[in-house]
Amino acid sequence: MPNFSASEYADSVAQKLDGLGFRVEVDHRSEKIGKKIREATLEKVPYMLVVGDRDMENGTVSPRHRTGEDLGGMSLEQFAALLKEEVDARTIK
Repeated sequence: MPNFSASEYADSVAQKLDGLGFRVEVDHRSEKIGKKIREATLEKVPYMLVVGDRDMENGTVSPRHRTGEDLGGMSLEQFAALLKEEVDARTIK
């Protein structure tokens, strides 16, 4: 298991995505995850990355689309490629 917290892992993922030119925010509030997801959905945030212990262990992210679709675990590189493809094609729903 990595020597850092989920919060630090989320920050490192955000930093990498920011470095690729994507707008990123990390929600460090101590609210329940369900509440954070509901709020982000209501705000129409295109994608939410939920990162937990399994993601930290595997070096992955678990994206959720604002429609509620859970895209499952994938590498950060796969997710960045998906974002780039949607941004380039302007197909974010």
